Amino acid sequence: MLRIQPVSIEIARQLGPLLDRIARSDPDHARQLRRAIKGVVHNLAEGSGSRAGRRRNAYDIALGEARETLAGLQVAEAMGYVPKLDARLLERMNHVIGTLVRILY
Repeated sequence: MLRIQPVSIEIARQLGPLLDRIARSDPDHARQLRRAIKGVVHNLAEGSGSRAGRRRNAYDIALGEARETLAGLQVAEAMGYVPKLDARLLERMNHVIGTLVRILY
């Protein structure tokens, strides 16, 4: 298992209240973010239990979902759905993305 697996779960835990807040202004945006962060966690788990091409594919999907999660949070902040995003949350997201980029490229 990658060390970013527990980090991604902590991100999901931290996003819970933010997603509830986003849902009050834009339920569809909150649903998309929920799917994206769950996709990160699920694909990291799937990749850690796979080999070769399947592993790479799962990690590639996790990377796309992580980038989607980060962008969705930035849009939510830009549109005023949430206050300024917590620096630690952004740091964790960038850690997950950076690790996956290093693995894949």
